[in-house]
Amino acid sequence: MIEHVILLHGLWMRGFALAMLHRRMMEAGFRIHRFDYLSVANTQERILERLHERMVELAESGGAVHLVGHSLGGLLALQVCHGAVDLPPGRVVCLGSPLRGSAAAREFSGLGRSGEVLLGHNRDLLEKGFERWDGPREVGMIAGRSPIGLGAVLAHIEGEHDGTVAVSETRLPGLADHCVVDTSHTGLLFSADVARLTARFLREGRFADAAAGELPATG
Repeated sequence: MIEHVILLHGLWMRGFALAMLHRRMMEAGFRIHRFDYLSVANTQERILERLHERMVELAESGGAVHLVGHSLGGLLALQVCHGAVDLPPGRVVCLGSPLRGSAAAREFSGLGRSGEVLLGHNRDLLEKGFERWDGPREVGMIAGRSPIGLGAVLAHIEGEHDGTVAVSETRLPGLADHCVVDTSHTGLLFSADVARLTARFLREGRFADAAAGELPATG
């Protein structure tokens, strides 16, 4: 059976940043599609409209249509799936997405007009996130805990974090599974372990290999 995977990049990025993850997921046997969008200039409505159309289009060839979103991309993935009744089956993996809202984003907004411009039309989603996930798809989260990144320099992030997003900001009630790996926010896109865990969740709905008695990275 064909299993499509749509990759979504994060804030201030473009599709080329997903090249390594694209290759690794393709080697794992998935049919990969990069979803490129203007994270600051495009309205959220337009981004979600295009993403919805792409998912429906891929469904015409049969099989599941999964979503893998890094940072803001994970928030948008949940947003497009919430309440939708005409989408194909599939799972969602979020990579370092501040699903409960980003303290760094809120601090950027406090910079005034310049901060608002940096966050663009997705500012509200980044700042507030969600209260819980009760949508139809199983959602897994891979968070990082290597505190290296611009966010840690420009904003105060409490507890374990990946340099941009706190681990606590990724723990949304309603997730099917959650794990933490030793990498930074950007490093989530280049980690072989992250790609392996992502592939497993998309196929099995969990990060650990229960048959082998394996435990995922701490979660």
